[in-house]
Amino acid sequence: MTSSIAERVIAIIAAQAVLDPGEVGEAMSLADLGIDSLGLVESIFAIEEEFDISVPFNANEPGNSDFDISSVAAIIAAVEGLVAEAGR
Repeated sequence: MTSSIAERVIAIIAAQAVLDPGEVGEAMSLADLGIDSLGLVESIFAIEEEFDISVPFNANEPGNSDFDISSVAAIIAAVEGLVAEAGR
């Protein structure tokens, strides 16, 4: 059985934060997990590759992005929306 989108996103974020996926809570922010801007960009690339989607994220202006990075749950919801749009 394939992992859920949430499990896969959490695994990507956990790998970037060098944590066990069980240590990553959906209410946590990337800052809570110690992920900096470079880690964020690497996480975005990993998500794009994992799900074969294009994430609408501007690293130069993250606050003006259509991709919500305010929490792990927000990232999961955004990825779920992009996967649904892509029909995957």
